[in-house]
Amino acid sequence: MATYCLTVARLQLALGHGARRLHISTAYRAKAKVSMSRFEPTSFISYEKLQSNIDIVRKRLNRPLTLSEKIVYGHLDDPHNQEIDRGRTYLRLRPDRVAMQDATAQMAMLQFISSGLPKVAVPSTIHCDHLIEAQVGGPEDLARAKDVNHEVYNFLSSAGAKYGVGFWKPGSGIIHQIILENYAYPGVMLIGTDSHTPNGGGLGSICIGVGGADAVDVMAGIPWELKCPKVIGVKLTGTLSGWTSPKDVILKVAGILTVKGGTGAIIEYHGPGVDSISCTGMATICNMGAEIGATTSVFPYNHRMKTYLEKTGRAEIAAVADEYSDLLVPDQGCEYDQIIELNLDELKPHINGPFTPDLAHPVSEVGAAAQKNGWPLEVKVGLIGSCTNSSYEDMGRAASVAKQALDKGLKCKAQFTVTPGSEQIRATIERDGYSKILGDVGGVVLANACGPCIGQWDRRDVKKGEKNTIVTSYNRNFTARNDANPATHAFVTSPEIVTALAIAGTLNFNPETDYLTTPSGEKFKLEPPNGDELPSRDFDPGQDTYQHPPADGSSLKVDVNPQSNRLQLLEPFDKWHRNDLENMQVLIKVKGKCTTDHISAAGPWLKFRGHLDNISNNMLIGAVNSENDAVNKIKNHLTGEYGGVPDVARHYKANGISWVVVGDDNYGEGSSREHAALEPRHLGGRAIIVKSFARIHETNLKKQGLLPLTFNNPSDYDKIRPDDKISIRGLKSFAPGKPLTAVLKHSDGTEETLQLNHSFNETQIQWFQAGSALNRMKEMQH
Repeated sequence: MATYCLTVARLQLALGHGARRLHISTAYRAKAKVSMSRFEPTSFISYEKLQSNIDIVRKRLNRPLTLSEKIVYGHLDDPHNQEIDRGRTYLRLRPDRVAMQDATAQMAMLQFISSGLPKVAVPSTIHCDHLIEAQVGGPEDLARAKDVNHEVYNFLSSAGAKYGVGFWKPGSGIIHQIILENYAYPGVMLIGTDSHTPNGGGLGSICIGVGGADAVDVMAGIPWELKCPKVIGVKLTGTLSGWTSPKDVILKVAGILTVKGGTGAIIEYHGPGVDSISCTGMATICNMGAEIGATTSVFPYNHRMKTYLEKTGRAEIAAVADEYSDLLVPDQGCEYDQIIELNLDELKPHINGPFTPDLAHPVSEVGAAAQKNGWPLEVKVGLIGSCTNSSYEDMGRAASVAKQALDKGLKCKAQFTVTPGSEQIRATIERDGYSKILGDVGGVVLANACGPCIGQWDRRDVKKGEKNTIVTSYNRNFTARNDANPATHAFVTSPEIVTALAIAGTLNFNPETDYLTTPSGEKFKLEPPNGDELPSRDFDPGQDTYQHPPADGSSLKVDVNPQSNRLQLLEPFDKWHRNDLENMQVLIKVKGKCTTDHISAAGPWLKFRGHLDNISNNMLIGAVNSENDAVNKIKNHLTGEYGGVPDVARHYKANGISWVVVGDDNYGEGSSREHAALEPRHLGGRAIIVKSFARIHETNLKKQGLLPLTFNNPSDYDKIRPDDKISIRGLKSFAPGKPLTAVLKHSDGTEETLQLNHSFNETQIQWFQAGSALNRMKEMQH
C-alpha cells in the first residue's frame, strides 16, 4: 500500500453524542514503508465544529448556503456575531493549516521569527519546489539545486524544526500535488503562500493563496481576515469525452471571465457534469482559477473524491466525509452572484495565449489565429507537467498519445519535457511504463519541481529576443515568464494536446481532424487519448522526503549569516509619522499589464527571495514606463538622468524623498509573491495608485504598511504625468469607506485634485499606522 503523510491522522469527528479520534490503522502502519514521523499527530478537523458553525450561520441568514459558504463560514472565529455580506464585509477566519513553498517560505519564516513567538499555532509545512532549475534532467538538476541552495534549504529545515513546521525536502514534489496527496480533504480550510493553492478545491477543500504575512497571522494563532467572497456558480452538464479534458473547462471559463472576472469571488462548480471529471481533473480546474483572479475554486464532494482518498491511504476520512456529506455539497436552492453554464458534451479542446491565459482559442482555430496575428507556427518546445497538470491520469493520457506516434515510427519534432508533480507520481509512472514511453518519444523527465513553469529553465535552444512558440500544460503564460525571453509566445493547453502538438511540431494541427505522416509516407490520425484515473496497483511512494519537526524544538538554533547574500533578517519598517504624505515623487507611471512577474521577477531572482535588499534590485524592472514605452528606464528627477527603476528608487530613498507608483487595471495579478509589496516598501515607496488591484497583491501591500489606492474615476490615470509630485491627504481622519484626496503638482505649476478610494478596514488601518501588520502584531504582544 502507498505511503502517505496523513495530516488528519487524528481527525476529530462527532458521532452521536460524543466524539472519537480517527487513527491510522495498525495494518496501514505495517504496510507503510516509512517511519511514523511522517504522520502528524496534532492536525485534526472537527466536523462537529463545522456543523455547529454552519447551523449558527444558516439560522442567522435564514437561507440556503452554497458549498463555499458552508466551508468558509464554518471556519468563522465568531459565527454568532460576524457580519456577513458577500463582497462587502471582512470575515475573521480560523484556517486549519498553512502550507508554504520554499521561495515564499523564506520571507514568511523570517517574519515569523521576528514575531518572537516560540512555535506555530496550527499545523504547517514547507515544500521545496521552486529553487530547482531545469537544465539537464531530473537527478542532475536536483543534485545541483541541493548544492547551490544548501544555505536556504538548511535555513528552512532548521527553522521548521525549531518552530514546529514540517519540511518536505527538495525532490519531494510540487507543493500543490503534495497537498492533494496528503493534506487536502473535504471541508478543510488551508491557506498557502502560493497563488495556485486553490488546487486543493479538487478534493472539496477551501484552499486560498496568500502572502507570507497572512501565513504568519495564521501560524501565530491570530484570526485571518478575508473579504467575504462573492460566489460564481459554474453549472456543468454533459460528459467529458474524446480529446476534451478537465483543462479545457478552465481554459473556456478563463476566456469567459478574463483575468480579473473572478476577483473577489469563489468559483463553485456544480451540476451533473461534475461526476464525469476525476478528482485530479477537478484539481486542475481549481488550480487555474487563479488565472481569473478568483479567491479560490471548489467542487462538491462526490464518489471521485472518495476513490482518490481511498487510493491515497485515507479511506477513514472518506468514510467520515460520507457521514457528513450534507456539509460538503451546496444546499438546494442556494443562490450564486453569477451563473455560467457549460455543456461538456459540446466543449472542444482549447489552447490559450500567447502572453495572457485568458486569450482562448479552440485548438481547431489556433493555427489560423497564429497565421493572422504573425505568431510563429513552429512549436519549438512542448512542456507537460506543473502543479496544474501532473497527475497520474494526465501522464497516462499524454503517454497514450505518445505511444500511438511511437507505434508508427514517429518522435516529437519539438523538444519535449515532462515534469512529474511529486515523488509519488514520478515513481509510479516509472513503474507503470509511462516514463519510458514519454522518454522514447523524445521527452526529458525533469525534477519533481516547478521548473520552467516559474522560469526555472536554463533554456538554450533560442537566443533572447528570438521569436518562437512553446506549448505547455502550465497555468500562466505572461511575457518572458517561462524562459526570460519576451519574444517567446507561450500557449497553455492540456498535456495530451501539448504532446500531440510536440509530435506534429506546429500549432496548425488539430488532432481531432488532421493526419500525421509516418517515415514510410503513410498518413494516420491519432485516436483520442485514454488514461487510468488512478493506478490499478496503488501508488508507489518512492523515496521518503518528509522531515517531521521534533516535539520540542525550543533548544534548536536557526543561523542566518550576516554576510549572506541569500538570507537577511528583517528590520521593522518605520511607523506612519501622523501627517499627510506630501510631495511624493512619481517613480514610474506603469502602462498596461503589470503582474507580480513584472513587479518582482522570478527565474534567476528566486535565489534572493530570503534577502530583501538584494531581491529589491528587481523591483518593477519588467514594467513598461508610460513616458517612453521602455522597461527599466525611468527619469531620475533629482539628477535629470535616466536609470533603472530600483536604482532611481534607492537614490530617492537616500535623499529622503518618498515616492508612489501609478498603475493600470488588475495591477499585481498573478503570483502571490509578497516581495512585490516588500520591495516597494523597502525602497521608500508609500502608495500604489491604480485603476484596480488583484486581490492578493492589494492585501500584501496593506500588510507591509503601503497604501493601495484606486482612482474614483479610472480616467484620472491620464491626468497624472510622469514628473508629477503627489500629496495624499485625509490620513489624519483615515477611516473605512472614507476616500482620500490626491493633489497633483505638475511641473508647469498647475495643480489638480483627485479622489482616491481604498478598501481598508479598521484593523488594516492599524497596520498602516504601525508601519506594517507585523509591527502591529508586536505592539499587541506588549
